[in-house]
This record gives sequence, structure tokens and C-alpha cells, in this order.
Amino acid sequence: MKEPGPHHPITITPHVGSVRVRLDGRIIAETERALELREAGYEPVLYIPHDDVEARVLAPNPRRTHCPYKGEASYFDLCAGGEPQRAAAWSYQNPFPAVARIRGHLAFYRDRVEVIDA
Repeated sequence: MKEPGPHHPITITPHVGSVRVRLDGRIIAETERALELREAGYEPVLYIPHDDVEARVLAPNPRRTHCPYKGEASYFDLCAGGEPQRAAAWSYQNPFPAVARIRGHLAFYRDRVEVIDA
């Protein structure tokens, strides 16, 4: 486990405004409680509370990855009636203490879904 710091900063802040996620033209998530995670030189990632995601579009995927700063990520396939999007969303079910705020949240690959943040 590595701690964020000056050489690898990570910040988590409430996202200002609403966020809507669409797949195949269907809204699969909508919230005003998203968190924005900014990590080092990466693009910001929006994390949406699980409660604000339509559960029936999620199917567990066996893929797992490990981040030394956040922990183990679990992935989900998404299907809203069209072609399933494999491993298109992820979650840190037991994130490391420095990023504990993202527990209970999902993030989506923006090239696989339409994310509208306002």
C-alpha cells in the first residue's frame, strides 16, 4: 500500500452538479452525489454511489486489478438492452484508507458509456 503525497497526489471532492450516465440511449445512473477523484497526471474520474446506479444493468466480471494507492478494483459488465459492454465499470469495495470515500461508488469508462456532467 502506498500513500498519496506530493509525488503522487490524490484528491477526492464532491462533484458540483448532477451526473447522468447513459448506455444504449438509456439512463443507467443519475446522481447529485458523485465524487471526483483526481490522481497525479490522470484525467479526473467521477465515482457514483451504487444506490444511484440501476442495479439490473450490472453483472460482475471476473476481472480484477490492483492499484498501490487505492487497492483492488472489481469490474462490472453493463447491459441496457444492446451489446453488453465488458468490464465497463469498476469499484473499490475495500479501498485503502487514504481513498476510503470511494467505497460504495462505481466509476465508468467514458469511452463505453455516455457521461453527462452538469
